[in-house]
Amino acid sequence: MKPTLIHNALIINEQTKQKGSVLIESEKISEVFIEEKVPQSLFDQCQVIDAENKILIPGVIDDHVHFREPGLTHKADIHSESIAAVAGGVTSYMEMPNTKPPAVTLERLQEKFDIAAEKSLANYSFYLGATNENLDQIKSINPREVCGLKVFMGASTGNMLVDDRSSLEQIFAESPVLVAAHCEDQATIEKNTRFYEKQFNGKIPVEYHPIIRSEEACFRSSALAVELAQKHNTRLHLLHLSTAKELEILERYRFQPRKNITAEACVHHLWFDDTHYQNYGTRIKWNPAIKTALDRKALLEGVRSDAIDVVATDHAPHLIEEKDNTYLEAPSGAPMVQHSLMVMLEFYHSKNLSLNTIVDKMCHAPADIFNISKRGYIRKGYWADLVLIDPFRKHRVNKENILYKCGWSPLEGQIFNSEISHTFVNGKIVYQNGKIDEEKNARKLTFER
Repeated sequence: MKPTLIHNALIINEQTKQKGSVLIESEKISEVFIEEKVPQSLFDQCQVIDAENKILIPGVIDDHVHFREPGLTHKADIHSESIAAVAGGVTSYMEMPNTKPPAVTLERLQEKFDIAAEKSLANYSFYLGATNENLDQIKSINPREVCGLKVFMGASTGNMLVDDRSSLEQIFAESPVLVAAHCEDQATIEKNTRFYEKQFNGKIPVEYHPIIRSEEACFRSSALAVELAQKHNTRLHLLHLSTAKELEILERYRFQPRKNITAEACVHHLWFDDTHYQNYGTRIKWNPAIKTALDRKALLEGVRSDAIDVVATDHAPHLIEEKDNTYLEAPSGAPMVQHSLMVMLEFYHSKNLSLNTIVDKMCHAPADIFNISKRGYIRKGYWADLVLIDPFRKHRVNKENILYKCGWSPLEGQIFNSEISHTFVNGKIVYQNGKIDEEKNARKLTFER
């Protein structure tokens, strides 16, 4: 592969904002020029990309996606959603186990790795799923090869609920890798569902979703997860926080130099609130539910203040005919991986977040929290996962540019103020100005543990 020189970009990296150039050779970053002048000889030897007036960031690492393969490929698959990912500046992802069959054994987990090796355009890893009975599989995880263990402490799509207290105790005590927890108290959810089914004769309005999957349900379960993590010294990562109250649990951990308990917010909880159910209906039905404007504001402040460590997507596609259903019948989840970086850049344009904060939460922090080897930063010797952004080129989300296999987005019609021009995966341009290069260059993520 001919060396590539990305020249004269505004580089956002490690809490700095500097004009510079990056040289890519043999899939890796071989030099970063900030103050020193780029040697003239490189312009003759390299493929040169003029990045004047563009922003260069490390590739986004999404620690929370559902790509639906195997078994649910009518909705999405690893190939289709990795295309959407790279178009959105996501160069690496970690995919969840609630496929069909679920990845709750190491054999099934390996099958997913094999599919990704053949089909993925972005770098990849997969979570093993916890159950009440698979402790032997959990204890056999290779920490250098597997991103983490997913524990559903509330039932969601795929219904892999772990509801036995003794099983949870063992999982938290024995897991050799980070425990990523979906936290909603199932007893609270079931009680609320029964109450409102009776009140509405089974025809519950979708606006009651955040009341059924309530603040109390989230707080109880998150508090339990933190309690178990403290008891067993578990490396815990709380997924998709949705309430201001849950942030109270994290206050004591915010300034610890080596956090043992970290947290994720998802872009939809930062973008939508419960006033949007009236217009979007079940299309914005997620678990945990989108809640109040005050919760949304608190989560955004949590991102700014470092109470929240990571921003991800919980990308979870369903067919539109599945989503456009009654509240109880419509599945939870929606596609977001193509548009997460664009959403976050809107917070930059509205002066709610800095570019450095966006890069920290979407690139640096996932690499640090999961101990990913040589990714997430623009550093000499690191894999060249990079994204070039045209910060002032507007575009509208529409059916013609939506790349999800399911063919829709809750953001359809939204005008974004920025656009991605190039995405590099391991030094190769996989996305350029609307065009995808499908020649595979992705790699399995490895972890320094």
